[in-house]
Amino acid sequence: MTAPLDPARSALVLVDLMDRIVALPLEPRKGTEVLAAAEELAATFRSAGAPVVLIRVERPGVAEQPPGSGLVAGLARDGDIEIVKRTIGGFQGTGLDDHLRRLGVTTLVFGGIATNLGVESTARAAGDLGYDLVFAEDAMAAFTAAEHDASVRLDFPRLGSVVRTAEVTFTRD
Repeated sequence: MTAPLDPARSALVLVDLMDRIVALPLEPRKGTEVLAAAEELAATFRSAGAPVVLIRVERPGVAEQPPGSGLVAGLARDGDIEIVKRTIGGFQGTGLDDHLRRLGVTTLVFGGIATNLGVESTARAAGDLGYDLVFAEDAMAAFTAAEHDASVRLDFPRLGSVVRTAEVTFTRD
């Protein structure tokens, strides 16, 4: 369990919750389960007045993105920050760090697909940039349970705190 977060210094970062990715065969949970947990987290952040960052990938150098390349319908709300990445991680060439710094964010809570790819790559860059990291394990999935577990049990504890979505709480003023 992690200490309650300060909503003025924390942001939720959800990676690649797009129809074509959520629909993939994933482990240890289905994409729809990841999406439900992510939506719960997003509602918690929004009600606390903390920013929600939604990152989606676009393939570089193609005339048209594949069907299902937008965020899952209904996920984004007014005031959310949408970031389009063209690499595995969400920081390279996207302006994400600038957005977060302007808001005074120092702690990032992560969820999304795939645990060991987009989520981990974005989190590693965030750690290098000095952010404190929290990983909502039940708001993530990968292509295999082994890939998910390697990130969650081996890598993420070295980078930050691993929690369940229900453990993400905010301080009260």
